[in-house]
Amino acid sequence: MADHGEQACRRVDVGITRVFELFGKRWTGPIVSVLMRQTVHFADLRRAIPGISERMLSDRLAELGAAGLVVREVDEGPPLRVAYRLTEAGAAMEPALKELGQWADAHLSGPGRC
Repeated sequence: MADHGEQACRRVDVGITRVFELFGKRWTGPIVSVLMRQTVHFADLRRAIPGISERMLSDRLAELGAAGLVVREVDEGPPLRVAYRLTEAGAAMEPALKELGQWADAHLSGPGRC
C-alpha cells in the first residue's frame, strides 16, 4: 500500500527537482530543442527563437554550459563567430524531451486546439 502520510508528502525526488530547476526556466526548452538538430551559431539561435533577447539567450546558454549540457565553440574567423552544441549528456535528453512533446500534444490544449 502506498505511504500517504505527512512524510511522504514532504519527500521530493531530487533528480526531478534538479531537472525542473533548469528546464522550468523560460526559454531553456526551446534552446535545447534547436540545438538537438545541429550546432548553431549564436545569431542563428537567436533568430530561431522569436522573442528571446540576446541577454536572456546568453544567460540560458551559460546555465546550460555550467550544467554540462552545452558546449561553446569559438571560430576565430574573421569574423569571430560563436557556436553552441549539445554535449553527450545534453544529446542524451532527446528521447525524454521528445516523449514530453508527444505527451503535450496529446494532453495539453494550446493555440488552435480545444
